[in-house]
Amino acid sequence: MQTLDTKAVHQLYKAISLLQTEEECRAFLEDLCTIKEVLDMSQRLEAAQKLAQGDNYLDIAKNIGISTATISRVSRSLKYGSGGYEIILDRLTQEEAQEEEQE
Repeated sequence: MQTLDTKAVHQLYKAISLLQTEEECRAFLEDLCTIKEVLDMSQRLEAAQKLAQGDNYLDIAKNIGISTATISRVSRSLKYGSGGYEIILDRLTQEEAQEEEQE
């Protein structure tokens, strides 16, 4: 079984945590990942948002274009994962609310 507890993985986490802007994040992910990998991750995040809003698997699959198996994996992570989706979804919601207040 693979482990995420390696020096290289910890260095990746640290590198990501050092990014300060959306532009820096874009540049890093474009250099690090393939276009497909970035798109796949963005679809998983979008699926997590839709699941958190109560959307059903079939609507999510149709609207985002991902498999119900991937949606199921995202759902399991939301329910039983490490809490990463919740952290990001909460922060994205807070940021969107702040942007709306500024308009």
